Amino acid sequence: MPTPTDEVWGSRRRHPTARPVRRPRRSSAFVGLLVVITILNLLGLVMVLSASSVSALDTYGSSWYIAMRQGLWLLAGVGMCVIVLRVDYHRWRRWSLPALALSGVLMALVLVPGVGMNINGSSRWLGYGPLTLQPSELAKVTILLFAADLLARRAAWMSDIRLTLVPVGVVFSTMALLLMLQPNLGTTLVLGAIVVSVLYVAGTPLLPLAGVTITGALAATALALGASYRRARVTAFLHPWDDPLNTGYQNIQSLVGLSSGGLTGVGLGESRAKWGFLPYAHTDFIFAIVGEELGLLGALVVVALFVALCVLGARAAQLAPDRFGMLLASGVTVWFGVQAFVNIGAVIGILPITGVPLPFVSYGGSSLVFSMIGAGLLLNVARQAQPLAPRPAAR
Repeated sequence: MPTPTDEVWGSRRRHPTARPVRRPRRSSAFVGLLVVITILNLLGLVMVLSASSVSALDTYGSSWYIAMRQGLWLLAGVGMCVIVLRVDYHRWRRWSLPALALSGVLMALVLVPGVGMNINGSSRWLGYGPLTLQPSELAKVTILLFAADLLARRAAWMSDIRLTLVPVGVVFSTMALLLMLQPNLGTTLVLGAIVVSVLYVAGTPLLPLAGVTITGALAATALALGASYRRARVTAFLHPWDDPLNTGYQNIQSLVGLSSGGLTGVGLGESRAKWGFLPYAHTDFIFAIVGEELGLLGALVVVALFVALCVLGARAAQLAPDRFGMLLASGVTVWFGVQAFVNIGAVIGILPITGVPLPFVSYGGSSLVFSMIGAGLLLNVARQAQPLAPRPAAR
């Protein structure tokens, strides 16, 4: 007869007369997440090719150059996603502290003159030439793993914030300070949303959690508005026409591109904004090109895909087989949802421009690879989803 271990793990070792163990069917959340993430990646590759074709031809002599690089990063991201998916997500817990320490060291290195790459006044990258790494993307994964692991192990002590809220808050504050020194307000907001969501889902008392959240928000606001040039960039979305050729230029060109698309768009590849009018058309402002070329309907499809991603991610967290999986899935879902909201909000002019890419869609190697790692973690939890116990029938 097959051993209990064989039954649980579906081992190949079985008695010749024993019936084969049937593997559990993939949950609907797993299948749905896989479909949505695949569509977003394919859409992103097409839109990067369209949005970058003009600038790539002018800079590199080939309209395909940037899109081909994005394709290579996508292959690397798919490879990482498969690796993360194939390894049981519980095994990644043991690497949470070393990975967190590594991300902290790398984020400190970007601030060292001559080591970090300073682009447009921000020091966010390490590397040389075309090979670059943005350590803040790694920090999203490592802080999430650290917080989920610690809060899962200390489930019985959630009422004692010295054992839960304080250590997570100290780690986040350190990372947030390093981010704001770059400066990188957008990633700080996303990282803060991840941490707060995991603390909330874990059952942290609401009063101290609200106090820490408000204090952090005020500190981030003070840092963002502390310098005159940062204040001008942050508040430009409120009155872009006050300085249409400088701080308000990108907001205006983004809105012009969106409005030019109408209901059905001007056609794939026919954008006018990408012809040097809209800076960073294939990175932070790719949603404006989506709206121009595919119209309001295309833009709504992208929004609907991210809404579906959040709903399915929440479902995966609800059906997670354990507390660690629930916290992990919740954090990844909030990561993608908040980052998409911040990016799209900046493009449509309701939020300040913070340099946050649109997950899976915007051009960027670090963002795409680590987003795919996050997707692998989410799919890993969804693959092991357990059905909810049926409610007892009413008498």
